[in-house]
Amino acid sequence: MKTLQKITLFSLLAFTFSCKDDVNPVITPVDTSVNFTHKTTIKVGGEGASEITAYDKISKKLFTVNVDLNEISIHDIANLDTPVKENSISLNAYGAPNSVAIFEGKLAIAVEDNVKQNPGKILLYNTVDNSLLKQYTVGSLPDMVTFSPDGKMIVSANEGEPNDDYTVDPEGSISIINLENDVVTTLNFTAFNAQEAALESEGFRVFGPNADLAKDAEPEYVAISEDSKTAWVSLQENNGIAKVNLQTKTIEAIYPLGFKDYSLAKNTLDASDKDDVKELKSWPVKGIYMPDAIVYVKINGVEYIISANEGDARDYDGFSEEVRMDDLTLDETVFDADKDYLNEMNLGRLKTTTTLGDANNDGKVEELYSYGARSFSIWSDNGNLVYDSGNSIATQTLALTTDRFNDNDKRSDDKGAEPESVEVLNIGDQRYILFVGLERNDQVMVYDITNPNAPEFLQILSNSDDEAPEGLLVIKSEDSPNGKDLLVVSNEDSGTVTIYQNN
Repeated sequence: MKTLQKITLFSLLAFTFSCKDDVNPVITPVDTSVNFTHKTTIKVGGEGASEITAYDKISKKLFTVNVDLNEISIHDIANLDTPVKENSISLNAYGAPNSVAIFEGKLAIAVEDNVKQNPGKILLYNTVDNSLLKQYTVGSLPDMVTFSPDGKMIVSANEGEPNDDYTVDPEGSISIINLENDVVTTLNFTAFNAQEAALESEGFRVFGPNADLAKDAEPEYVAISEDSKTAWVSLQENNGIAKVNLQTKTIEAIYPLGFKDYSLAKNTLDASDKDDVKELKSWPVKGIYMPDAIVYVKINGVEYIISANEGDARDYDGFSEEVRMDDLTLDETVFDADKDYLNEMNLGRLKTTTTLGDANNDGKVEELYSYGARSFSIWSDNGNLVYDSGNSIATQTLALTTDRFNDNDKRSDDKGAEPESVEVLNIGDQRYILFVGLERNDQVMVYDITNPNAPEFLQILSNSDDEAPEGLLVIKSEDSPNGKDLLVVSNEDSGTVTIYQNN
């Protein structure tokens, strides 16, 4: 393994003060330096053996979603140099696992039914002896699960995907499990059906065959405020984020995320995998943010939601929106024919959608769109864009790891590096470090977001054994086995879990 770039930022000492009997203050230095390096890699299994991982600070164990074996694989990492595999939790009797979360010795597992469109389950286990404590019925295809910070609730994003023929399309939903009384409340989006046109005018997408907004909404990921009162849920295919009041158990708002302008110099991209050149250019194209993972962070008293803008097309036997731009007919009054945009050396190879761009339905496209934004974004708690990383991911990977850029240029025509996952490490309330997993580049980007309006790039992390980072997990120093801040990366294609430590 090699770390593709290491930048050590010398410690800026922050001081915390504690007093004994209100006299003689004791000054304790907090090391806020950032330099993550590889610690260990665990081979969990084959492809699909490592999707999402949770950590139990009580037992010092990792619990990993293993789709390959339809189980939760367990590894004791009390000694990080020699992780020990333990007996797994089989899920053959329940369905297929999608996500895990842990709080104070309790493990929540999101399990989809064998018939994906049926209601799913959240299973609750004891992490000490792996015994099943409870099971709860939730919406169709629970794709992500998390505990509220106070441990009183479990929240799941239930994607509600259609079947492959697109003849059965269940509603997307959000389930809230009250652990104090075991009551499950599942919220749908029917109250927003009447707002569909207004939301679409701001960039929200409702486009499935014969679907209203409630059926079309596909919740992907959940982030919860530190006071456990509010949840935000990414609606990836729809290009939006929903805000949920966990006290009243209502969906308060849907925030359309709009589009990114790739004609701007700060947003340049490589749009072709056939031009034999790795080069960022400006193009008259709009990116659809379409976030996958999101994470909540509070900095200097202000709440933010950070998104990994992966993008995701609907491509089923019964309905597909995905084509290449050279399949389109451009409106000649908008696009200069002399610029030959649809040549495969230009934009012809870029993946696009048939559901946007032809506002007057004359068969000629007036606007061009691509999936995802090839970036991470920082949003306000009410869905306003605070910062977008623009072309930073492409710029840094091209400059520092040319052979990894857009998966060695093979994904330039698709979604680039594909930012899939995000996680934040708070170091002593002094520095906030963002990790961004790049599914196609097999890398993790590291940024300092202490100033959310002007993040700074720090490092690229990579391990030669890893392919397709799917999930990121931070273990803070006070909870980790070796007293150091850790980053745990679950790599779906290679079936590995890699741990980096901050030195």
